[in-house]
Amino acid sequence: MTDRHILITGGAGYIGSLLTSELLRQNYRVTLLDTLLFGGESILPFMSHPNFHFIKSDVTEARTIRDAVKTDWGKPSAVIHLAGIVGFPACQAVGRQVAWKYNVEATKMVFEQSADLGVERFVFASTYSNYGLSEDGKPVTEETPLNPQSLYAETKIAAEEYLLSQKDADCAPLLFRFATLYGISPRTRFDLIVNQFVLEAFTKRQLIIYQRGYSRSFIHIRDVVRGVILGLEAEQSKIRGQVFNLGASNGNYSKNDIVGFVLKRMPETIVEYKDLTFGGDMRDISVSFEKIRRMLGFETTLTVDDGVREVLFALKSGLIRNPTDDRYRNAQFIVQ
Repeated sequence: MTDRHILITGGAGYIGSLLTSELLRQNYRVTLLDTLLFGGESILPFMSHPNFHFIKSDVTEARTIRDAVKTDWGKPSAVIHLAGIVGFPACQAVGRQVAWKYNVEATKMVFEQSADLGVERFVFASTYSNYGLSEDGKPVTEETPLNPQSLYAETKIAAEEYLLSQKDADCAPLLFRFATLYGISPRTRFDLIVNQFVLEAFTKRQLIIYQRGYSRSFIHIRDVVRGVILGLEAEQSKIRGQVFNLGASNGNYSKNDIVGFVLKRMPETIVEYKDLTFGGDMRDISVSFEKIRRMLGFETTLTVDDGVREVLFALKSGLIRNPTDDRYRNAQFIVQ
């Protein structure tokens, strides 16, 4: 990209804080917007960096993006929109009206402001939750019909539909449907399956598993960051109006498989399985990542086993002292 100034909404979060670190390492200039709902410790190391600028702001405010570019750097060449109510438990907790405001209406506002400013591309964080269930058992592709099983997925699909309707705008939209993330970042989350399983096994020596046979798709957060930067740096003709599943071809596992990785490191853990039926996120799918490999050359570098080892080390060594603190999860209600 000719102008290496990037604006990230929700940049103090799980993905944004690690993405900011990597962009700064690669000599990008980063303007970061966040309300600091989970605190600002994740971005403290960047505050004295000459290429970093922080603004405490809410993406639902009408002039958020316009006000953010009143710096010597001027407009960004790209906006990476990560801000929102992330995950079905968090959306259920705040309710439909608030979830829609932050995940759909705010996305429209941020895109419109970006387009008005002449931003060249708009990177949107979506989710493979949008697929819901795989009816024929085959891996879902970007062309598979969407079948949302949660309020969270409904809001992401509505935001996607709006952005794809703008694919001919001067501001080129690029949509990533992330697999389930794992691994350590400056603002680690412990309400994601792999990280949560490691935490439970380490602190309680016990795992209680629901939906035991369900399959999900997993990717290390560092690989997600690499994928997003690939999207930033690709020719605009390759990414305009495109949707990419972002994950690992070797990352499709059942919950039983994930338990196996945890037991490999902590064999003394007691595992108990329970049945549970609830109106929530009932994903049971495997995902194809052939498109992003073919079009952007994306390959993952880390495995679930790497992630389990990394999270366990962070807990054992005391790098994360209070992992059950609220700041490490987006919602209190989690189904394992």
